[in-house]
Parts: sequence; structure tokens; C-alpha cells
Amino acid sequence: MTRSRLAPGAGIVTVPGTAPVLRTSGGEFLRIDTGGVTADALVRRLAGEEAPDEDPQTAELARLVEAFESSGHAVSAPPRAPLDGRAVHVLGDPVLTGPVARCAGAEGAEVRPTTPDQVAELARAVPDHRAEGRVAVVWCLDSPVPEGLWDAADRLPDRRIAWLRCHREGSHSWTEPLAAAPGDVTSRHVRLRRLAATPAHRELAAYWAGHRTPDTGPHPTEASAGLIAALLTADLIAWAEAEATGEGGGVGGTGRQSAGLPARRRLRRIDLRDLTFTEHPVLPVPDVAPLPAPTPAGTRSRSDTAGARP
Repeated sequence: MTRSRLAPGAGIVTVPGTAPVLRTSGGEFLRIDTGGVTADALVRRLAGEEAPDEDPQTAELARLVEAFESSGHAVSAPPRAPLDGRAVHVLGDPVLTGPVARCAGAEGAEVRPTTPDQVAELARAVPDHRAEGRVAVVWCLDSPVPEGLWDAADRLPDRRIAWLRCHREGSHSWTEPLAAAPGDVTSRHVRLRRLAATPAHRELAAYWAGHRTPDTGPHPTEASAGLIAALLTADLIAWAEAEATGEGGGVGGTGRQSAGLPARRRLRRIDLRDLTFTEHPVLPVPDVAPLPAPTPAGTRSRSDTAGARP
């Protein structure tokens, strides 16, 4: 018979002279009402320390264990890796894609090397409903993003394919919000928001367009590349949890709540010189209506004459 054990991260604290306390995987302490069950019996049962010839559990102990299971503090099988069942396509510069592949693979993902042409094909393909919420693309650059490089990939969220990316500008690397559904933040949105947020928008646009001196680094080291890979993997885990809990279709869903910004609204700037990073909220840029067609000289459009006297 399969026996439940304490969930990973949870533990029972026995304080002399008082009732046992559960320390949850989230770090909370909850007092346990054991009823007629002794603390030792409960600990042995949930820690798997019963002797082979120990008497079977009583009905009261069984009810207590069931309460642990229903609240998620005990499990009957080891939990699945957070990215188990997800395919993560990785491309870009090897100094970053290598650590990303290792981190995502360690969390259960099926990592697949890919190319820009294959990403464009994914963006054009007819949506596969069986794969919705189970495929992600991660594109990592050790340089600014060339004009138009990510335009095709920006259409991936319309196919319910998660789209995650990072790039470097001088001594800063940027991890952009994960986009997983229509209406999420794409790379185009990030560019527009950053241009709108700086008085040096002309200079920043020229920098992106390649009007700059040759790159002098610093390039990611093993430590900084590992940090970037870990942050990107954390965003993938947030996406997978949101999909598993049914929040994946909602704009900004993140699965487990955290103290920081949602993964789908979070732009990070990592300083490669001291391995610090800051988080910045970013929203999608809504589409705007096209400008009205020009009217012949000497005439006015309807909006121009609104309120005018005949």
C-alpha cells in the first residue's frame, strides 16, 4: 500500500511539553490538534519511520493523515518536476543558451535546440490545441536585438506558445516578460515602453539600430550567465504553474503568488558587473486606430467641422 509522507519542504516540530507544530513548505508554523494520536505516532507515520512489525494505523491516525493530504502537507508520491511535460526550444548565443538548457532540463523540461527559421515556422503553424500551454521558446542574445529579429517570434503567444527572451546592452542584460497568450507583453511592446520612458529616446533608438561603436562587453561570465539562466527558468516555472492551475489564458497569470511582479509583467535589468538586478513593471501597448485618410485641399473632415456654425 502506498503511504503518504510529508510534502517536500514541510516538517513537524516537536516542542517539549506542547502539541507538535507543522512547519509548512511556505515557512508557516501551524499547531496540530492530534486528538487521541500521540505526537510520536504521527511523526513516525509521516516520516516513514514505522517499524516493520508496528501495529497498523488507527482510524483516528488515518483521518489525521488524510487531513494532511487534503491540505497539501502530505503526498503519496514524489511531486513532478515543475517543467515536466513541457518542451522548451532554446536558441541564441551559447554563453547563455547552455546554462538555460541545463537549468530548464534540471527542472524537468524537454530541451530542444532550435533556429530562427524553425521559430518562424512555429509562429506560422496552425495552432495545435494538444500542445497549448506546453511549448515555450527561449531566445538569448549576448548583444542588442537587431532590428526585426524578434518580429516573427512576437506572434508565438497568439499560438499559445510561451515566448521568453533576453539580450545584453553594454554591461546590462535584460530579461523581458514571458508572453504566453494574446495580449501579453511582446518584445515590440518593451521597445515602445522603453522609448517612451526615456528622454534619450532618439539616442536609444539609434543605439538599437546599430549606430554605435564596437561592443566592449562585459560578456556574461559563468556566474552571471548562471544567474540569468536561473531567472529565466523561474519565469518558465511560473508559466507552467499558471497553466497547471488554469490561469494561463488570463493576462498576467502567474500560478503561485510571489512578493515580486508577475512574470508576464516583469522586465528585469541585470548588472553584469556586480550581479545585481532590478525589476520594472511593463504593460502591453494597445493597438491604435489608423489615422483618417487625408482629405482634398480646401475641404474639412467631419471631425474638423464638429460644432461649427453653418
